[in-house]
Amino acid sequence: MQPPHLVLGAAAMLLLPVISCLQKDMTIIISPGGKDCFYETAKAGQTVDIEYQVIDGSHGDLDISFSVADASGRLIYADYKKSDNIHRFQQQHDTELTFCFSNEFSRINSKTVFFEIIIEKEDEDAGWSNFDILEGLSPEEFYDMKVQDIEDIIKRVRNNLTKARQIQDMLRSHEARDRNIAEENYFKVNAWSFFQVIVMIGVGFCQVIMVKSLFDIDSKAHKLWSKM
Repeated sequence: MQPPHLVLGAAAMLLLPVISCLQKDMTIIISPGGKDCFYETAKAGQTVDIEYQVIDGSHGDLDISFSVADASGRLIYADYKKSDNIHRFQQQHDTELTFCFSNEFSRINSKTVFFEIIIEKEDEDAGWSNFDILEGLSPEEFYDMKVQDIEDIIKRVRNNLTKARQIQDMLRSHEARDRNIAEENYFKVNAWSFFQVIVMIGVGFCQVIMVKSLFDIDSKAHKLWSKM
């Protein structure tokens, strides 16, 4: 007879294939006037989550156009010039989904976009038809294993880990976006300050020439003032 802890671990491993999930996150740079598309297969009954955020606009607006369509070309969602958004829907039939990010409206600035795609479905019945690993156990041992409790704990841990990862990914994207905004403001302040300094120097130089021309009758500036 197998030791209880080995049976318990094996039962836990038996539960892992029960939950099928596809999760992808990526940061991409879309060139001015460009468009990038990604393709993922979704089956009937699966839930699709897509979340995106523009974290850098290359001294431009933080916006992007987004669309998701199925294999037949039917448009499921479409956003125009948004900085971020979240879409969630349940797929009704097997298809290949197309996720597109478009920067075609911008001819100068590239856009850096972080996005995350989650396609999942929890099959509560799959994986429990094979109980070979439980053969040979007495009713007391079978009862002590509390299989349903194990299943609930594994699902809860898995969901909590997924949520924690999603929150960490979004916090990281928010941090990157805030840093890019701060650097953009720093650049604008420095550029405007430099422009003001140049203007002040030019105005001061013109004032010196004007005052000097009032006392230098042979200067071209004095003759110009006399004609005016």
